[in-house]
Amino acid sequence: MNEFELIARYFRPSLKRAVLGGGDDCALWQPSPGQQWAISSDMLVEGRHFLPSVSPYLLGHKALAVNLSDLAACGAQPLAFTLALALPSIDEGWLQAFSGGLLALADVHGCELIGGDTTRGPLNICITVFGEVPPGQALLRSGAKVQDQVWVSGALGGARAGLEALLGRLHLSEQHLQAARHRLEAPQPRVALGLALRGLASAAADLSDGLLGDLGHILAASGVGARLDADALLQAAHPVLQAVGSTQALNWCLCGGDDYELVFTAPPQQHQAVLDAAARVGVPVTCIGEIVPGSGLQVQHANGQAHSLDGLRAFDHFATP
Repeated sequence: MNEFELIARYFRPSLKRAVLGGGDDCALWQPSPGQQWAISSDMLVEGRHFLPSVSPYLLGHKALAVNLSDLAACGAQPLAFTLALALPSIDEGWLQAFSGGLLALADVHGCELIGGDTTRGPLNICITVFGEVPPGQALLRSGAKVQDQVWVSGALGGARAGLEALLGRLHLSEQHLQAARHRLEAPQPRVALGLALRGLASAAADLSDGLLGDLGHILAASGVGARLDADALLQAAHPVLQAVGSTQALNWCLCGGDDYELVFTAPPQQHQAVLDAAARVGVPVTCIGEIVPGSGLQVQHANGQAHSLDGLRAFDHFATP
């Protein structure tokens, strides 16, 4: 099988909205009138972003999910994506499963594969995703205001627990292991929530590298600080974190990474509207703190004691071993 036969067999789905998809030097897409494009790229490298033991079906799912999560954080509707794939060799069983997971998630979100590239090399997956959003309605990192509430979607820390368990550094029951591994290997992009938060949220980011870093990006872009409630954070912790102490659970909520939930801010008068929007799309959300004057992030317990952030940091590809 050569490169072009591989593409034709595994990565040429039917097109619905693209003017022209794979097969030519460029894809053609007709933008919707009055919409702005939202574009993001993410790369997954074996040994850095995923373990060799991951199911190829789930790897295909995650490769697209992490990109859709970026669109969700921007409040953008997914449209299309391209795939650049480096493979050490052609393994038809692996390709069948990988493309199955990739295209199944694409179908759920109406996101068309419109082109890309394949080559021989160490396993490396790079996706560029395209979405659209009405002018002035994109959720940005720079809009948080003092007194805004800080929210997170879903549950935090489960992916970190899954990674620790797979690396043999945490013992979990079989039930909790499967739940944590699913959080790590099959994140669910919060696209519907991102769309529902248009006009409600003042700023947003997706939780890829950990709350400490991703909320930190919002704070830096907005020129503000944040005070988080430790008890509220623990309420947002994934149930598998019951297997570790509260201090460890809190730390993994702060810097676990790979959660692919949304962290966002909204004015306090929108509190009920946020809850209603989240309920409509079936995604739980938790208010975990507020935006304050100044800079940086602090976490406080109910007794007023500060939770130490010493030694904690978000994932950084060039600083994290």
